[in-house]
Amino acid sequence: MLTLGLIADLHLGPPASHRGARRKLSQLAPELAGAFAARMRDVVRPDLVVNLGDVIEDDAPELDRQRYEQGLGLLRAAGAPLVNVAGNHDRVHLGQAELRRAWGLEPEGELYRSFDCGGAHFVVLYGHERKDRDVRLGEGQLRWLAADLGRTTLPTVVLMHHSAADQDLRGNRWFEGASHICLVAERGELRALVRASGRVVAVFCGHLHWNHLDLVDGIPYVTLQSPIENINEDEPAVPAAAYAVVRLGDRRLHVEVLGAQPARYQFELGP
Repeated sequence: MLTLGLIADLHLGPPASHRGARRKLSQLAPELAGAFAARMRDVVRPDLVVNLGDVIEDDAPELDRQRYEQGLGLLRAAGAPLVNVAGNHDRVHLGQAELRRAWGLEPEGELYRSFDCGGAHFVVLYGHERKDRDVRLGEGQLRWLAADLGRTTLPTVVLMHHSAADQDLRGNRWFEGASHICLVAERGELRALVRASGRVVAVFCGHLHWNHLDLVDGIPYVTLQSPIENINEDEPAVPAAAYAVVRLGDRRLHVEVLGAQPARYQFELGP
């Protein structure tokens, strides 16, 4: 059994409103990240902790650097290897080499990569968001993904920030009517590669600030809520305090979302 702890969209930085209401309770991010790390370290003891991106709420270059390091430090207190996905807010003031360095990787290289752990293969993708235009993986990353999936014989988990599913965005506070900045432009191509591989057991993302499950070609595409999202329409503000525990076995994938809006998903694997 392989166990993962997932968290997305901490947004360390100044609180943010949207359409006149309090939405991002970013001032609570350190406390919520600390509680997540303590739960992972003392109770769950996962094989990996996964940060699905947007550690920071972009503010200014030096503040972003400090907060990004602070955020990763809080997550590393979970006591498990930390896997990082680059989010759109992370990239506003921080460069590619800078992020890789913060992750403990050589600065030369891409923000997408893959690795094996505990009998599973993990693919980390990077969606480049051009503000108010689109989110793209690019031809080079798609070619790399096709080759990478073709090489592995292990059950595979895909990690990304933006969504590759055609989510119904009605009711989403941030992205209703704005699919171009939350769904990957080449999502159809990506899903075709995932389906053809026959190896992918799940795709996880954040970014949309809600819990959402899409089952496409029998493969779950799971979106994780942000812990700092205000679950109320305005005041009194209550954070979602969301994170997920994922357990991958030989025959079953179990996803438990904890916090103020809990959810459970279970999927049988293989014939």
